[in-house]
Parts: sequence; C-alpha cells; structure tokens
Amino acid sequence: MDLIAWQKAMALTEAAYALSAKLPKEELYGLSAQLRRAAVSVPANIAEGQGRRTAREFRRFLSISHGSLRELETCAMLCERLKLVEKSASASFLAACGEVGRLITGLGNAVSRGSAEA
Repeated sequence: MDLIAWQKAMALTEAAYALSAKLPKEELYGLSAQLRRAAVSVPANIAEGQGRRTAREFRRFLSISHGSLRELETCAMLCERLKLVEKSASASFLAACGEVGRLITGLGNAVSRGSAEA
C-alpha cells in the first residue's frame, strides 16, 4: 500500500509490539494485549477504509483508526504511569503516535477534498 499514513502506522505497530515485549509477564493478557490490539487496528482500518468504494466510508474508517490511535496512546501513557516502561521509551513512542495522528488527519482532509484515491 502506498499511503504514507498506512506505512507509518505499520511501523508504529511494530514499535507497539516492541514496547509491549518490555512489559512484565503478568500483563500478557492485560495491558500488553490491549496495546497490541489497538496498534493493529490503526493500519488495519486505514487499509479497510481505502478498500471501500466511497470517500464517506474511507473517512469513517479513518475516524475509527484515529480512535484506535488514541486508545494506543492511552495504553502507552498507562505503561509509563505504572512504571512498566521507561519514560524515554514512552516519550518516543508517543511522538510516533502524534506523527501518525497528523497523517491520518491530513489523509482525511485530502479525502474530503477529493484529492486522495479512495
């Protein structure tokens, strides 16, 4: 897929898996699983939205993707607050989340203007 938002979201998902691998084993079915599910949902919804037939549906899936991104950010913040990961690890991860969020917003705006392929 050639969408930069999707490519960056895929890289963010890889980073989320790396971050979740640092969590203690007792979080395997808790925060770690939630972090991974939210991360996978971000690029998956971008891809599904692009595969839909209308700009309206694409925008809807971008909105879902953005919601999953916010969930992912919340999980990362919880990891830091609970002292499960170093502040530096969560800070760089949250910066990457911010970048993906801006790209999703920009893509949604482009779709609304009709300048992105849907």
